[in-house]
Amino acid sequence: MKPVLDPIERVSEVIFGVLMAMSFIGALNVANAGRDEVRTVMIAALGCNIAWGLTDGIMYIVATLTERSRARMLGEAAKDAPRLHLRDLQGAFGVFLLVTLSTFPLVVPFLVYGELGRALTASRLVALAMLFLCGWLLARYAGGNRWLAGAGMAAVGAVLLVAIMALGG
Repeated sequence: MKPVLDPIERVSEVIFGVLMAMSFIGALNVANAGRDEVRTVMIAALGCNIAWGLTDGIMYIVATLTERSRARMLGEAAKDAPRLHLRDLQGAFGVFLLVTLSTFPLVVPFLVYGELGRALTASRLVALAMLFLCGWLLARYAGGNRWLAGAGMAAVGAVLLVAIMALGG
């Protein structure tokens, strides 16, 4: 049986979640951030990814129904109205979980380290490691060079981190 979400969809959702969480975490200023500000940013990062997970899950359902409607219009499917199936809801829930859960590894360093600068560095390193792994997994699926794809995805993340920091994060 075909998985509800294919490997590209699964890895892409994790990448989106990591990048969104990085943008919130990047807003922390080591020079003047207190514990309350750190807590607020962590809650905002999680809230953002929950909201995006919901939005992306709903858009998964919209895309599924649109594809079925198009297939019906082109005569590639039965003429009855497209319906949602349990697998569609499982796919939408899977998208939600992937985006939301991808936030947690980036937040853990703030719970472990008492010093904000160290936690911020650790969180950024975790994000780069996650992006490397995502690139690796995409290349494994596509039959490409895993090391190159992992390094490329991490490099994109590093460029985005530099941009986030240059813009005040």
